[in-house]
Amino acid sequence: MSQIRTNIEFVKEEIKKTLNKCERNDDVTLIAVSKTVGVEQINEALDSGIENLGENKVQEVEKKHPNVSKKAIWHLIGTLQTNKVKYIIKTIDLIHSLDRIPLAKEIDKRAKENDLIMDCLIQVNISLEDSKHGLLAEDVEAFVKEVSLNYNNIRIVGLMGMAPYEAEPEQTRPYFKKLKNLFDELSSLSLENVEMKYLSMGMTNDYKIAIEEGSNMIRVGTGIFGERNYV
Repeated sequence: MSQIRTNIEFVKEEIKKTLNKCERNDDVTLIAVSKTVGVEQINEALDSGIENLGENKVQEVEKKHPNVSKKAIWHLIGTLQTNKVKYIIKTIDLIHSLDRIPLAKEIDKRAKENDLIMDCLIQVNISLEDSKHGLLAEDVEAFVKEVSLNYNNIRIVGLMGMAPYEAEPEQTRPYFKKLKNLFDELSSLSLENVEMKYLSMGMTNDYKIAIEEGSNMIRVGTGIFGERNYV
């Protein structure tokens, strides 16, 4: 059995154990984060049961998408520049990083041109780190209402956030708890084109804590593909 297949089976088993621990009977979507990973490894992951792929950069999506062996659900999980939206609007199934009105305006425009409704997550800067993008938690509700009111070709389907990297994963718990509380608050709103379905939080180092705090979508790269050289 290949290492990638072994890793995938391990992560899926850990998800199952964590859900059982929490007495949850719902599912968690596993996104294999394939940034810097070659098409051969991606195809191996797809052959090993992966259905969702996450990429950080538009140029990597453009390069890889035509060459994967199976149909996959594609997630754009990195910062999205407005001038790159047109290149991925027909390829990406879910944008995780909507966090500003100029980007919403461009996504809406390109989606309308292609007769699409684009599913998006609102990125929230739960760690308050300058190095991370996203809205402050207190600004999210007003942003969601503005997008709902003005951009008919965008469907907001949840939230995405990243805890700071901690050597001890347990220390990420307060950040995930904060985002889950915000998710629950927004779920009570009745707005056009807004449905809180996905709470995307948790990566290789902390996904079990994230699931314990309510995540139903995790983004795992190193845990599937191994350590990578980002140079």
